[in-house]
Amino acid sequence: MAGYVGILVSDPWLQNQFTQVELRSLKTHFTSMRRESGKLTVEDLASRMSRLKVVGENLSEQERADFIADLYPNLKDEVDFEFFLKVYLKLHAHASARTGSPAKNSSAFLKAATTTLLHTISESEKASYVAHINNYLAQDGFLNKYLPINPSSNDLFEIVKDGVLLCKLINVAVPGTIDERAINTKRLLNPWERNENHTLCLNSAKAIGCTVVNIGTQDFIEGRRHLVLGLISQIIKIQLLADLNLKKTPQLVELVDDSKDVEELMSLPPEKILLRWMNFQLKKSPYKKIVSNFSTDVKDAEAYAHLLNVLAPEHSNPSTLTVKDPFQRAKLVLEHADRMGCKRYLTAKDIVDGSPNLNLAFVAHIFQHRNGLSTQTKQISFLETLPDDAQVSREERVFRFWINSLGNSTYIDNVFEDLRNGWILLETLDKVSPGIVNWKIANRPPIKLPFKKVENCNQVVKIGKQLKFSLVNIAGNDIVQGNKKLILAYLWQLMRYNILQLLKNLRFHSHGKEITDVDILRWANTKVSDSGSQSRMDSFKDKSLSDGIFFLELLGAVQPRSVNWSLVTKGVTDEQKKMNATYIISIARKLGCSIFLLPEDITEVNQKMILTLTASIMYWFLKQPVEEKPSATSDSENGSQVETISNSTTDDSASESSVE
Repeated sequence: MAGYVGILVSDPWLQNQFTQVELRSLKTHFTSMRRESGKLTVEDLASRMSRLKVVGENLSEQERADFIADLYPNLKDEVDFEFFLKVYLKLHAHASARTGSPAKNSSAFLKAATTTLLHTISESEKASYVAHINNYLAQDGFLNKYLPINPSSNDLFEIVKDGVLLCKLINVAVPGTIDERAINTKRLLNPWERNENHTLCLNSAKAIGCTVVNIGTQDFIEGRRHLVLGLISQIIKIQLLADLNLKKTPQLVELVDDSKDVEELMSLPPEKILLRWMNFQLKKSPYKKIVSNFSTDVKDAEAYAHLLNVLAPEHSNPSTLTVKDPFQRAKLVLEHADRMGCKRYLTAKDIVDGSPNLNLAFVAHIFQHRNGLSTQTKQISFLETLPDDAQVSREERVFRFWINSLGNSTYIDNVFEDLRNGWILLETLDKVSPGIVNWKIANRPPIKLPFKKVENCNQVVKIGKQLKFSLVNIAGNDIVQGNKKLILAYLWQLMRYNILQLLKNLRFHSHGKEITDVDILRWANTKVSDSGSQSRMDSFKDKSLSDGIFFLELLGAVQPRSVNWSLVTKGVTDEQKKMNATYIISIARKLGCSIFLLPEDITEVNQKMILTLTASIMYWFLKQPVEEKPSATSDSENGSQVETISNSTTDDSASESSVE
């Protein structure tokens, strides 16, 4: 990073305030502002900074102007990039203080934790995460020589520099996400191998729901502490909340009264389900307050004292409820948890300080250890009346993680619920096709009036038709009503359009040629054929693809060193096919492909996901500099191959991607 940052910023203090991705983004904004009038003065900043998040959203133009004028009275002075960054930092801090929101440098568990300011870290959180890592990875054959990590040292930030620990932690959170055969685990890794591990880690983190918009591989290599902790905290949160859904814990149905409430419960994010569970248990105690957060509402430890008395009365201590000092009560609560055998990584001080991340983790540990829910099947009969569509669930997951990876203003937990006001869809459309949204007629959340949501969703449908999506019988109100089939149909076409545009913009912008599904199919078959293999795929629904061999040969063709053929199975049995599929996904992510499919999508030949996988490999290959391309193809041969891409209209015979 230092090499890149040094070109843009000479001030060492400023270099330490931003990641490489943040600097690049801010430089783009700065250049755009200056281009509008040929120069940029202090006086211009108040209006021009309206487009920057936090600064633009939480301060009016007049408030920004007054704040800047107080600091810099010479309003006619011209602004350079470093001065712009300093003003941005001060405005950002002012906006955060005004709204009472945490500074973006806090190691927040999820959502937009990676856009930062002063990059301080919480030592309590670091100690907690280190304890978690020491506990869950202690038996790992490769990492045991580095564990246990001393929580009071900075050893964690050194150990993550080779990428192995983070990859292993992802597999603890969501087992099977990364095929560990794809991780480079030599004792001494060269820079290329280390970068591959970090690329694999970041693409896999996105695929389990982490937000990594402002994190690059170089940030891990340099051990940038706030970014490392930010990602670790997200991974751990995903692990701790993994059981907070009806599929994993059907007993949660006890929290609701009828099937309509069950559907609502299923759409809630896991944090909300955890709060609902906690309040459900507290109703069994004398405690009358409602806990609405994991910070101020629990810092006196009273709610914890009553919760643990309900769940484990045999371990209760009467003094817990009679002691007046919150700190002493918090200590007694933790002793109660210890007697329950509940693993916890926070201190009494973390409770009374109201640390939201550590308190959430504490409650999640309690839920995992003893949730106090009925094991009777009477209430669970509700679940049998609900549709169980595994394919819908898988597609929803893919689109949700893809949308979250784009860095929109809001993290979504369920596409059928969180897209209904149209705003995130408009943001996503603007990311995929910049400038296509008419923001003047868009309604910003919170939106209380239903017709305002319909207006947003009508624009979503209108833009879809503009992009030539097949939207037969889809209206804006269908999205507002949460129509699952139609929402999935729209999102698939949006995702497909995105990858086709990426390919078009990458290599063919000067010719204006459209890339089609047939072109992608032809490219893949040509690459495999040129490598000397007889394998081919007839379409993206070709059942012979289920063994994974074609994609392994394609990956080997675009990067010969990527596939270790001694680890590849024959792909005959279901288990062998799954092993190959898992290996394919990890190798593709290790190269740099941002993909969200599951092994089942390959073994069952889900044509939509097969198309995105092939297109992602094609995109990765074509964006490599010609001289660095890991291919035996000469420059002229490569050029002729590019020119064979057709200029025909989209042919759906390859993927049948239109949805009626």
